[in-house]
Amino acid sequence: MKSDPRVDAYIARQADFARPILEHLREAVHAACPDCEETLKWGAPHFTYRGEMLAGMAAFKQHATFGFWRGGLVVGQEKVQMSGMGQFGKLTAIADLPVRSELEALVSKAMKLSDEGVKAPRRKHDKPPLTMPPDMRAALDANPAAAATFDGFPAGAQREYVEWITEAKRDETRTKRLAQAVEWLAEGKRRHWKYQNC
Repeated sequence: MKSDPRVDAYIARQADFARPILEHLREAVHAACPDCEETLKWGAPHFTYRGEMLAGMAAFKQHATFGFWRGGLVVGQEKVQMSGMGQFGKLTAIADLPVRSELEALVSKAMKLSDEGVKAPRRKHDKPPLTMPPDMRAALDANPAAAATFDGFPAGAQREYVEWITEAKRDETRTKRLAQAVEWLAEGKRRHWKYQNC
């Protein structure tokens, strides 16, 4: 087993309920993938196989997590948790995981996907279509330079302005933001122009 002492230390400092879960996961991954290596990524233990991410685990105050890098392809899309808790949800006991033989079979499947060069699919973040508030459109139409800048921006840059204005809680704030937006747009500036590299 190619262990990393940092992973030993990570597991040792976790809560009593989490240590057995993490040890069980570690043993199962190494049993199914003797060539995997351990490392810490984003402050939590991860397993790599031939230089690529295979899986990761973490412990929190009241639960632990485990997930495969190619999660949906390994366990099937219908089982993928979208909550950021890996493919097995919030783990509070070893019983929350598949039986050891099934877990090892999933690790083997993840290895095979890596060997075949299959990449993890990228999730699309579908956003609803951009709806321009009438008062914003009127303010832009009253200033042709601002309207031209806004209309020339990509959808993401337009959305930043629209959301900034529509998220105002008070009418006074919305009016102030709308005036500021028109001023910046007339100058050709994006919403977060202060943070752009010049």
